[in-house]
Order: sequence, then C-alpha cells, then structure tokens
Amino acid sequence: MLKWAFIFFVISLVTGLLGFSGISSATAGIAKILFYIAVLIFLVFLILALMVGGAVT
Repeated sequence: MLKWAFIFFVISLVTGLLGFSGISSATAGIAKILFYIAVLIFLVFLILALMVGGAVT
C-alpha cells in the first residue's frame, strides 16, 4: 500500500513539473488517501500485536 502511495506521489511530482496541474492534484490526493490507509492498517496491526503479545506471556 505504501509502495503505491509513493508511486502516485512520484507521478504527481512529474506531472506537476510538466504543467499538468489537474492530473497532479488528483494523483496527490490518491497518494494521500493511500498513505493514510497504510498508516491506519499499521496502527491496527500494532495494537493487535501488543494485545496478543501481552496475552501470551
């Protein structure tokens, strides 16, 4: 997920440099959404790992 966010970020930078502001804005928005989803999934798995790790010991 984070890999796709980085890919969309790079596409956004390239299209912004070439002057395609509409495409740049859209891909930046997609990159932001994917980044937040990746962070959310990371936090959910971190909390689950802490809960399970405490139950095992």
